Amino acid sequence: MAKVLSIANQKGGVGKTTTAVNLSAALSTVNKRVLLVDIDPQGNATMGCGVNKYNLEHSVCELLLDECTLEQAIIASEDALIDLIGANTDLVAAEVVLLKNTGSETKLKGLIDQKRDSYDYIIIDCPPSLNMLTINAFTASDGIVIPMQCEYYALEGLSSLIETITKIQATSNPNLEICGIIRTMYDNRNNLSNEVSVQLSQHFAHKVFKTIIPRNVKLAEAPSFGVSAINYARSSKGAIAYVALASEIIRRTQ
Repeated sequence: MAKVLSIANQKGGVGKTTTAVNLSAALSTVNKRVLLVDIDPQGNATMGCGVNKYNLEHSVCELLLDECTLEQAIIASEDALIDLIGANTDLVAAEVVLLKNTGSETKLKGLIDQKRDSYDYIIIDCPPSLNMLTINAFTASDGIVIPMQCEYYALEGLSSLIETITKIQATSNPNLEICGIIRTMYDNRNNLSNEVSVQLSQHFAHKVFKTIIPRNVKLAEAPSFGVSAINYARSSKGAIAYVALASEIIRRTQ
């Protein structure tokens, strides 16, 4: 049965989508069956998997509005060797409808539960904000993977995110856990990064992944080609780091 993990941080620009795409691709390289669900209206994870978000016939929007079936919404990403449910700006309309309906926070969970036996991991790329889409993702998930840069503003955002997770645990998903915190875009030459990394390890020791994702040109380049870094530059430091992260996650979730 699949482990459902949301990749989330309410602060943007922390490598959230990069983590969702490359973690999914890395898991597939060790023969894990992976479904990536893009519920960010920006659709960056969709594009990062080589799928044109503007040409989606059936997206997560139609799925949430009961305008298509799961089978219609799931498409194969030939690059990342994973399955994908894509997203685009149409998803904003779905959120408006969900806000009007009672009990809509469990909509995504009901859909994902139908496919738990078909995959080993279901990864959800969340929007960089707390909204009904994020609440749906957290309600559907077993755990949260939190990418964060080692800077002081990011620490403040982490506290806010943990408060949100606590609220979801108290209301719609008591089994939700923080799977781990992953340090991203890391530059060990930066004293501030090193200081914040130490603080993070002191306060959340058992939750911080040992793997650190470095600042890496190949990670930044890969999305412009519509591919994961795993396939774009497998021997790059960024790609190797995400393979290591996948191994850590497998150990934590078995």
